[in-house]
Amino acid sequence: MPELKPGEFTAIFAKLSEEGRIRGRIALEPLAAAVEKQAKINASSGRHAYGTRTPARPGSGPAIISGTLRRSITHSPIVQVGTGWETKVGTGVGFTPPYGRRPTPANKYGLYLETGLRNGAVYPFLAPAFHFAVKIAAATIYTEAYGAGWTRVA
Repeated sequence: MPELKPGEFTAIFAKLSEEGRIRGRIALEPLAAAVEKQAKINASSGRHAYGTRTPARPGSGPAIISGTLRRSITHSPIVQVGTGWETKVGTGVGFTPPYGRRPTPANKYGLYLETGLRNGAVYPFLAPAFHFAVKIAAATIYTEAYGAGWTRVA
């Protein structure tokens, strides 16, 4: 095996690091899309009219009243933060349901459902979507972005 010249080892690892950074950006978009898609599925546990009892059970995702919450679920553009990448998946601002005297915007309503209503009931849809994406979808996405051998997420 030939001996490395001064600086070659550093150059090889710098190139490897940059390749990993680029592939990380490539993998993040489908991962965010998978969380978003699953959150929309989770936010659809039945359907009911405004003012009527929900068919959703506490601990499961919420039921659809108008569909505003489900339509508000999105992810932000991917941006570089330090040496890595970031995107946020959640409820977007500016979505308000078409009912009620003082309707709660979807972003606040989604937070209340996820963390607990006044009566203590929770109807999580984002956290289970994240866990699904990390445990199920990430293996396929990482294999496509990095190649075989990168199927485990720490």
